[in-house]
Amino acid sequence: MANKILIVDDAAFMRMMIKEILSKNGYEVVGEAQDGSVAVEKYKELKPDLVTMDITMPEMDGIAALKEIKKFDSNAKVIMCSAMGQQAMVIDAIQAGAKDFIVKPFQADRVIEAIKKTLG
Repeated sequence: MANKILIVDDAAFMRMMIKEILSKNGYEVVGEAQDGSVAVEKYKELKPDLVTMDITMPEMDGIAALKEIKKFDSNAKVIMCSAMGQQAMVIDAIQAGAKDFIVKPFQADRVIEAIKKTLG
């Protein structure tokens, strides 16, 4: 059975790019969210195997959403995505429980590598 993935990014074209990479590699995209608060709701509803989470979003950012998801499910597997390779954000995300970090613009092989590694 394909691993179920929730894609979270405020940019629709980014969600589309990730979805395309995942679909081509046999993953099932079960949902998409455009901000952190929607992501938390969708996580509870869909219970995906993995979440790709943008950091910089309106409403609730990715790190706040990651913390909420971790409160709900301590075993949640979340990979953070961000255009900003800022060291502090990466550290915050990892401390909050992110499993990996992908920098935009995405390279398909790096996305798949991070997902395979995280899902074990």
